[in-house]
Amino acid sequence: MPTALVTGAAGFIGSFVCRTLLEDGLRVIGLDCLSDYYDVALKERREDTLLAYEDYRSVHDKVETPGLLRALFEEEKPDVVIHLAAQAGVRYSIENPRSYLESNIIGTFELLEAARAYPPKHMLLASTSSAYGANTDMPYCETDKADHQMSFYAATKKSTENMAHSYAHLFGLPITMFRFFTVYGPWGRPDMALFKFTKAILDDKPIDVYNFGDMKRDFTYVEDLVHAIRLLIDAVPVRPEDGVVVEGDSLSPVAPFRVVNIGNSDAVQLVAFIEAIEAATGKKATRNLMPMQAGDVPATWANADLLHKLTGYAPKTDVKDGVAKFVGWYRQYYDV
Repeated sequence: MPTALVTGAAGFIGSFVCRTLLEDGLRVIGLDCLSDYYDVALKERREDTLLAYEDYRSVHDKVETPGLLRALFEEEKPDVVIHLAAQAGVRYSIENPRSYLESNIIGTFELLEAARAYPPKHMLLASTSSAYGANTDMPYCETDKADHQMSFYAATKKSTENMAHSYAHLFGLPITMFRFFTVYGPWGRPDMALFKFTKAILDDKPIDVYNFGDMKRDFTYVEDLVHAIRLLIDAVPVRPEDGVVVEGDSLSPVAPFRVVNIGNSDAVQLVAFIEAIEAATGKKATRNLMPMQAGDVPATWANADLLHKLTGYAPKTDVKDGVAKFVGWYRQYYDV
């Protein structure tokens, strides 16, 4: 039975990834520190759904704890590693940048050092569409330059891409970095727009709409994202012997390393997203129009051609359907 190590296992995306792997017959080691960045009870409820599986092992600790991951790798010898643990949130990175340094950069360093000692068959590490930063040409393509990050969160995630590439080159570690685009769905994070908007609308409170609503996002339904990750496990990057890379592929010419966008390939106006929540809740939102927040970008939009080329899959859930599923989960979870 193959063994997968998933960091951030009690997180929004991590819990879905773990459940998918377990249902596919893998043994899963889930690492999570259950930080109090948001409601710990929600993380515990997600973890409870995983503990019901016989082949799930839970480890509570921080990825940045010195030597923790090396010891875990030595004990478990994971075949596959999916690294999702991170301090998330663009806006919080302005208030508490050190937590991003510790979790995102030092945590990834600890992971890479562990993999150097006990190499897995494939490592898949989460990055973000925020890595594209000040780029204005859309849709974003993996081969575009990503040099001008707009937040410290994005800067730390782009740093982890660079760190991972160096380890892939130096030690032959097969690594895929995936850049997420505004993931949403049931069990989502309370600090994200869909959760906050739904709660406020159901509580008859106003919602804060930044950049006066003139924003676009490539909303990606969580189950689509996780299915793409599952397929990418088998798309192991191989260093090209002659250093020649096919046009459109982000494969490194000097390492078994690749960056892959996972997005819906559709830029949805924030106003349309809010209207989908109104339709699902049956209530109108009171909108508090506000200027753009520091570190944010007006639009994100993925070119997911490489994902389709590698896996034959393209995320496709319509935002109206995905939002309705979240609102249904929210009503049930909070008994609204």
